[in-house]
Amino acid sequence: MRKQVFVYLDLSDNKINCKNMDLINEALEFEKSKMSNMSTSDRVAASREAKRLILALNEVYKKSKDTKIMDVMKCLTVKKKKIEVRLKGKPEAAF
Repeated sequence: MRKQVFVYLDLSDNKINCKNMDLINEALEFEKSKMSNMSTSDRVAASREAKRLILALNEVYKKSKDTKIMDVMKCLTVKKKKIEVRLKGKPEAAF
């Protein structure tokens, strides 16, 4: 069973402007999107998109220090790692 993470952001915060809210909404949409039945090129594109979103959110987080933005970044990082494991394969156990 997949763990669902819902992040509720306070829109009254003055540190988060409209451009940043668009970025956060884009990140939440990416987190909700399905990753099944993807080709390799789709996985590569999704991994790059996740990286772009994480780095952009990190810049916003540096200015606002909002823990909810950090939660969104953590969710994206987990999803990105799952995509990369699927791309690279699981490492074999060393004996």
